[in-house]
Amino acid sequence: MTIERLRGELLALQAAMKPLEPDTADRAALGQQALDHALAYLDAIPGAPANNDWSDVFARRLLPEFTATGRDASDIFDYIGRCVEKPGFATTSPRFMAYIPGGGLFHSAIGDFLAAVSNKYSGFASASPGAVRLENACIAWLAEVVGYPADAAGTLTSGGSLANLTAIVAARDARDPDGGGAIYRTRFAHYCVDKALHIAGRGSAPRRIVDTDDRYRMSAKALDVLLARDRADGVKPWLVVASAGTVDTGAIDPLDEIADVCARHGAWLHVDGAYGGLFSLCAEGKALLGGIERADSVALDPHKTLFLPYGTGAVLIRDRRHLIDSFSASADYIRPLGESDVGPSPSDLSPELTRHFRALRLWLPLQLAGIDAFRAAQTEKLKLARYFHARLSAIDGFEALLPQLSVVAFRYVPPGGEDSDAFNERLQGELLREGRVMFSGTRIDGRYYLRCAILSFRTHVEHVDEAVDALVRAVTARPDD
Repeated sequence: MTIERLRGELLALQAAMKPLEPDTADRAALGQQALDHALAYLDAIPGAPANNDWSDVFARRLLPEFTATGRDASDIFDYIGRCVEKPGFATTSPRFMAYIPGGGLFHSAIGDFLAAVSNKYSGFASASPGAVRLENACIAWLAEVVGYPADAAGTLTSGGSLANLTAIVAARDARDPDGGGAIYRTRFAHYCVDKALHIAGRGSAPRRIVDTDDRYRMSAKALDVLLARDRADGVKPWLVVASAGTVDTGAIDPLDEIADVCARHGAWLHVDGAYGGLFSLCAEGKALLGGIERADSVALDPHKTLFLPYGTGAVLIRDRRHLIDSFSASADYIRPLGESDVGPSPSDLSPELTRHFRALRLWLPLQLAGIDAFRAAQTEKLKLARYFHARLSAIDGFEALLPQLSVVAFRYVPPGGEDSDAFNERLQGELLREGRVMFSGTRIDGRYYLRCAILSFRTHVEHVDEAVDALVRAVTARPDD
């Protein structure tokens, strides 16, 4: 093939791929359509349901799903609105109180857009020193929030599952490289911990379930007994997993007392603070979380307690060398690039090499809104939980557990000896079908409870009032009728 013919073929391919490189005018038009679509979605949130019929995912069908020449942008945005954004749970709703939502700050969406446009490779400092500096700055700020020393290390992750896994791998390499060490947790530990232990090769390690007190918190005394017994029997106490906000009740284990026990027995203390750990930012939360700063590792979820979009977790390790020892690696094609003075490369502190520039979705809202706005929002959520508890407790028939953070577990006890568990499951189903307000259900020691999880930045006192009204309406309507 001649050079001229090859050049002609290349020019033809360049013309065929033109849709991948829209010009300035096309980018402006497409960007404006996307922005208008997003703004319309946000404007509709206040009145939209917290749950929509799941079958709406098939309200339209794209046939074929993928075309050779592409589709009109307005048609695709319409499809996204009807078949993607509408069906299912609306975690953006101020009345979504089923699980711990994020809400998705608009500032973060802008940060994601900028990160995707620049496509900065945030794994290596030499490739994108600015992106790495921002991630290290965010990690340093998170470490300061929980009370860690300035030389602590950490990394941003996709969420609490990967954060817990990262911490467990570091703990394994530091304290139990040969295996055999025992693990201690309560029955309320998040199931991602078991998943992480399996992935880390410790799925069959000895496990001890630690007793809890009357508020479902780990008993430090019971933990001490278990660790002492294992040491006497020749079993090494390896890993204690404490919770800073459990799924079912939001319980906070007595972290200071647990840290004392771990120090006596040489066990690694890991705190799963995915839900509650970052309440340390506000004064009330910091008082509740005393001792978290003594943990060897902490898992956090900024996409929960800092209201960011899903896909934003973090892990902090008090002694940075443990994170580096477990995850630092290199290759010939990378090593000559060297490092800069912006701090460690995230790829040396994490299982990930290629990684999303997720720091911008945390850094940008902190810059634009300021820390005080986040403190106020967190304090409001803690008070809203107490307000919900007070309102519900004043209504005959309802029982509610006193909240420790922003989760309230509650149930209705029907008169006449009717089965409470069956009634509350039906009550939950009725609320789900109505869709205006969303709670979730759980079982605590075999008894069925509903959960009110207040953590959307959009949720305010009027939405809690509406949630209580929805409960009263559903109970009055008798969901079993």
